[in-house]
Amino acid sequence: MDYLVVKWLHILSSTFLFGTGIGSAWYMLFANISRDVRAIAVVSRYVVVADWLFTATTIIAQPTTGFYMIHLAGYPMHSRWIAWSLVLYLIAAACWIPVVWLQMRLRDLSREAAGTGAPLPPVYWKFFRAWVILGVPAFFAFVAIFWLMVAKPA
Repeated sequence: MDYLVVKWLHILSSTFLFGTGIGSAWYMLFANISRDVRAIAVVSRYVVVADWLFTATTIIAQPTTGFYMIHLAGYPMHSRWIAWSLVLYLIAAACWIPVVWLQMRLRDLSREAAGTGAPLPPVYWKFFRAWVILGVPAFFAFVAIFWLMVAKPA
C-alpha cells in the first residue's frame, strides 16, 4: 500500500508540474501575442503565482517521491532509465531557475507599462524570447521523462 500511495503522489505531482507549465506557457504566449499590455500584466502576475505555488512545490516533490519509489521497488539506481530521467530532470530544472527570474521581470515590466499606459519596452521582448527558448528544452525533457517513467527501458 505504501508504494501505491507514493506512486499516486508522484503522478499527481507530475500532473501539477507539467500541467502548470503547459497552462502557464499557453496563457503567457497568447497574452503576449495579443500585445495587450494590460492582459499581459494580469496573466504574467498569475503565471508567477502559479509557478511558486505549483512548480516550486512539485519540483521538490518529484525527486522525493521518485527516489522513495525507487527504494521501495528495489530498482537499481544505476538503471539507464533512472539515470536518463535524472539528467533530463536536471536539464528541466536548470531551465526553470532562470525562467522564474524572467517571469518576475516580465511581470514587473508589464505591470509598470500597464500602470503608465506605455508600451512594453524592448527589454521585455528580449526577456520573453529567452523565456520561450528556455521553455522548449524543459518541455521536451519532461515529455521524455514521462516516456522513461512509463516504458522503463533497460
